[in-house]
Amino acid sequence: MPLKRIFKNKRKYAALPTEKAKQDIPEGLVEKCQQCSKIFYEKEWKNNLHVCPSCGTHHKMTARERIASLIDEGSFQEWDAELKTTNPLNFPEYEQKLIQDQEKTGLNDAIVTGRGKINKTDVVLVVMDPFFRMASMGGVVGEKIARALERAKDSQLPVIIFTASGGARMQEGMISLMQMAKTAMAVDRFDQAGGCLIVVMTNPTTGGVTASFASIGDYHFAEPNALIGFAGRRIIEQTIREKLPDDFQTAEFQLEQGQIDRIVKRSELKQLLTTVLDLHTVGGDHS
Repeated sequence: MPLKRIFKNKRKYAALPTEKAKQDIPEGLVEKCQQCSKIFYEKEWKNNLHVCPSCGTHHKMTARERIASLIDEGSFQEWDAELKTTNPLNFPEYEQKLIQDQEKTGLNDAIVTGRGKINKTDVVLVVMDPFFRMASMGGVVGEKIARALERAKDSQLPVIIFTASGGARMQEGMISLMQMAKTAMAVDRFDQAGGCLIVVMTNPTTGGVTASFASIGDYHFAEPNALIGFAGRRIIEQTIREKLPDDFQTAEFQLEQGQIDRIVKRSELKQLLTTVLDLHTVGGDHS
């Protein structure tokens, strides 16, 4: 048999055990890093807060996972969980897609809001879920953000918002775009009342979310390599007719340009938030 044929067959049969091994692994037992392609046990993955132990890539978390990683056990009280969006434009198949995401995530829309404690300090949490319509901002998302800020204002509590969004939800048309002004005005009222707003930008934070409430907090933190921007890279390059830097719209680029205050690893975030909350909590409940 020709030498070339032998090595060809060797490659062919060497791949078979790998494919078979993949088939033998029960679903949900392991996770694969999207950046370095290394595989880890699901338990290790979750214990590491969905951050790759090998390359450090920060992968997406559900809203409830993120809340659980920060809030003191048993302290979270969710608000407005029953709110559901409608189909104001009778957009084709929109209702069916909403039902699919509701079943997949266990949420009625792309955000969870509520009150809890971080290391015994009372705080309001607003957390977007990237697994529900890419955390796009429709009427319900904007309404829940506005309500959370109003309650925080009345209770004189600090607010932490976690953004993770592809932008406005086009299926709701102008109602979606109106949420930009609505949430920005809610932030302004909260600010005028002396409230402290901390924004943590995760991957991605884009479109109308970036152009509204996400960019007007008191503190702006971001996770490593998070995509942060308004319009897409290709659109901007076509508009200005220039080639953009390779790291354009990354958290690192935004930090260099002064658009955010700090890049924070997920494992260090709770301690940083505790420090900032302590600075802004006078006579707070630390019991």
